[in-house]
Amino acid sequence: MSSTSSPAAVVPTGRSDFTVIGLIGLAHGTSHFFHLLLAPLFPAFIREFGLSYSELGLLMTVFFVISGAGQALSGFLVDRIGARPVLFTALSCFAAAAVAAASAGGYAGLVLAAALAGLGNAPFHPSDFTILNKRVSPPRLGHAFSVHGISGNLGWAAAPVFFIGISELSGSWRAACLSAALLPLGVMALLALNRQVIDDRRGEWAHERAHPAHGAPAEHPMAFLRLPSVWLCFSFFFWTTAALSAIQGFAGPALARMYGLPLSATAFVVTGYMLCGAAGMLVGGFVTARVAALERTIGLAMATSAALLLLVATGLLPPLLAGGVVAVAGFGAGLAGPSRDMLIKRAAPPGATGRVYGTVYSGLDVGFATAAPVFGWLMDHGLQSAVFAASAAAMGMGVISAVLVGWRIRVPASAVA
Repeated sequence: MSSTSSPAAVVPTGRSDFTVIGLIGLAHGTSHFFHLLLAPLFPAFIREFGLSYSELGLLMTVFFVISGAGQALSGFLVDRIGARPVLFTALSCFAAAAVAAASAGGYAGLVLAAALAGLGNAPFHPSDFTILNKRVSPPRLGHAFSVHGISGNLGWAAAPVFFIGISELSGSWRAACLSAALLPLGVMALLALNRQVIDDRRGEWAHERAHPAHGAPAEHPMAFLRLPSVWLCFSFFFWTTAALSAIQGFAGPALARMYGLPLSATAFVVTGYMLCGAAGMLVGGFVTARVAALERTIGLAMATSAALLLLVATGLLPPLLAGGVVAVAGFGAGLAGPSRDMLIKRAAPPGATGRVYGTVYSGLDVGFATAAPVFGWLMDHGLQSAVFAASAAAMGMGVISAVLVGWRIRVPASAVA
């Protein structure tokens, strides 16, 4: 009898679960930090290179078009060669993007930095969720999704403070970009030291244990694209990230124009939105474990956030309260996060998790890529209140998508019964 066990026989322990969740959370936070490699420095680029908000919005389009196309393709790559090597490659692209941004001599250099950062961002969701689903035990998976979302929001929250803070202390935005290159290099070193823990060639899918189906014919790799729930999840990401694009790139200058808040203060409004989102995700991890109809949680949370943004769009609030309301709106968006990721897990067919997450999360990139120039155009034409109104409307469309996803997932079960 052979004593050699299959790699799939590895059983997660509590300690290994927490280690995997922490490492993947750190990597995911780094990817979200690099979403904002350029956006917090938009005022500096306007001063130095004479760019418009529309041109700056196109930088975000470059980032997210490359990330979106790469994300859909990288899901197949992750399913074929594994998530771990793809993750290391992605982090190295972030370091290169930061160096490119620091040395940019004009718009072309910024486009290069955006492209490299988008390439680095592309594989994160299929890689992260493949590792989490294979290396974290099912009872802790909801909390793993919660931490994953929280870390992303913390990355978003840290970026404006990091870039603006270092720029003001050093007197150079280039120094801030160069300093940012150290972050992915440090994360790569930490992951390398713990590379066995995040090895997705070990561990097994829950559905593979429950349904061996040795005689079943293999499905075509593209079969998952026929599922309406996959495209509804894509739609959900498109609308919700279009809403987020308004906050990340344009809420600061919009608040400055509407309410007279200084730009240094509005940067902290964006950070506050992300921190409130992280708090919402923490709560959402517990809600996901206790609520069956996840789309109801998503709908209620996001509808509340949309109502708060509409209130800001009226222009009737005191300045500091307006900034606070925008920040608090992040809580509802964050609360919906873990339920969203669990809904995608339920929609994913066996063996296609990397492909499904890659395709679905590319909706995030398409939403950012499409929305950023639109919101930039609104700012260039003095329609700053429309930034918040359009963000609220996009959240409303996301609620509709989430409800339809939940309905599609439950319909087959009820039909069989």
